[in-house]
Amino acid sequence: MSEQEAEDRKPQSDEARSAFVQPSGVMPQAPTLEDESQTTSEFAIPTGLATPSSTTQETEKSAFTTPHTYSSRNAPQAFTPAQGIPLVKLTKEVPWQDQMRTMLRMPVAERPAPEAAQKQEDETGPAVPRVLDLTLRIGELLLAGGEGAEDVEAAMFAVCRSYGLDRCEPNVTFTLLSISHQPSLVDDPVTASRTVRRRGTDYTRLAAVFHLVDDISDPDIDVSLEEAYRRLAGIRRNRHPYPGWALTAASGLLAGSASVLVGGGALVFLVAAVGAMLGDRLAWLCAGRGLPEFYQFVGAAMPPALMGVALSFTHTEASMASAVITGGLFALIPGRALVAGVQDGLTGYYITAAARLLEVMYLIVGIVCGVLLVLSLGVMLDATNLTPETKFGVTSSRPVIQILASMALSLAFAILLQQERHTVAIVTLNGGIAWVMFGALAQTPLKLSPVAATAIAAGLVGLFGQLFSRYRFASSLPYVTAAIGPLLPGSATYFGLLALAQNDLNTGINSLTKAVATALAIAIGVNLGSEVSRLILKVPGAASAANRRAAKRTRGF
Repeated sequence: MSEQEAEDRKPQSDEARSAFVQPSGVMPQAPTLEDESQTTSEFAIPTGLATPSSTTQETEKSAFTTPHTYSSRNAPQAFTPAQGIPLVKLTKEVPWQDQMRTMLRMPVAERPAPEAAQKQEDETGPAVPRVLDLTLRIGELLLAGGEGAEDVEAAMFAVCRSYGLDRCEPNVTFTLLSISHQPSLVDDPVTASRTVRRRGTDYTRLAAVFHLVDDISDPDIDVSLEEAYRRLAGIRRNRHPYPGWALTAASGLLAGSASVLVGGGALVFLVAAVGAMLGDRLAWLCAGRGLPEFYQFVGAAMPPALMGVALSFTHTEASMASAVITGGLFALIPGRALVAGVQDGLTGYYITAAARLLEVMYLIVGIVCGVLLVLSLGVMLDATNLTPETKFGVTSSRPVIQILASMALSLAFAILLQQERHTVAIVTLNGGIAWVMFGALAQTPLKLSPVAATAIAAGLVGLFGQLFSRYRFASSLPYVTAAIGPLLPGSATYFGLLALAQNDLNTGINSLTKAVATALAIAIGVNLGSEVSRLILKVPGAASAANRRAAKRTRGF
């Protein structure tokens, strides 16, 4: 035995052995799959506990796939409140706008289950993401065309319910559209959004979108998703009903008619029309160069003012130059955006209303800058014939000429808004009626203030426009916006700008304040006329007008 073997057989001391060494004679355990020292999560399922879906391999799902609990025929039961669910009769005699507006103003728990107007061959129902995408595309066209936020939400809600999607919540702001769909209380909601990048005025396209929503909401008309997408693509590709030269001529007609409306003659009509057409072409040039809309309005306001200042040097009658500049202002005041902004504010959509009114303010500031630059130049050149001795307006000396001028103004405004041709005659007549009402109230022995007379005339325009839209099952904008053209505060705006150019701040601020008050009176009157029509006509789900729910809040609570 060697010394090494003898050394190995010696017993080891306690210090030489570790307390964690496995004693001799004990069989080592088989290695486990998981080491005890491995880090585990406290949310991990313990070993031996079977999950409900342990027998099947769960595949990866997308947030836009149809939930497994969704079924168009066997939908999960919704919660029923203790007071019951009110009965809402969605009759065909009532426009879908009022039907969906009534639904939107109800709490989610009180809304009845949707009755799908469009039947699906597949029992699982339509593809949720495709319905939401179609809804957003329709809402985008409506919002870009200048429709109010409440009507846009009603249209989006109508499309979703027509395809059988319950618990949908549309949300509309100035440039953002979103919609959320939750199949049941235990399923994850599906949310989609869309941004409105460009806005344009085309009431023909707006009417086509309304017809599409009306057909989708009609249970007697079969409109599949593919058919709805095809029609929507056709609406987007649709050309404007009027060419560019017609729009330029309409701009001249509008300015010339407005100048006659405030006291001008044949020469004033011609000069104002030429100035407005030059301003329109200059605005198109600025738009082609990619300049913002603010600078487009600055450029469009300068040629009519230049024509008025030039006319003041050649004619001693001051009212001629003033009428030319006032006619150019009528063609530029953004009455459409103003009415839409005030309407959104009155119906409770304050964010959208604030954004639209801010847009109106920027455009009016652009008009003010363009006119003030020219008027300041005219004052520096001693153009003393810019201020008439008496402020012009409604006169009883030539009522027929003024009525015809107001109708021509509404006609030109309708062409600029790209309205359908069969609506032009109606809106022209509505504009003439508005001017007759305004003149009658201003010339009565009571001598109502121009602001009060404007509000009443605008209310009549809104009432007639709402009645026409109900008869046609279309939007009320084509029947209202052009008709308020004769009521726009062009003369008050001109006198305010002229006073500012002459450093008369008090007179200028007073005139501009009067112009702002008149514009707000127009917007409030139009909205009030529309609300009055809804109060006296049939509303779904309400036995009388007293049961009609408010738009948002009541008495501030």
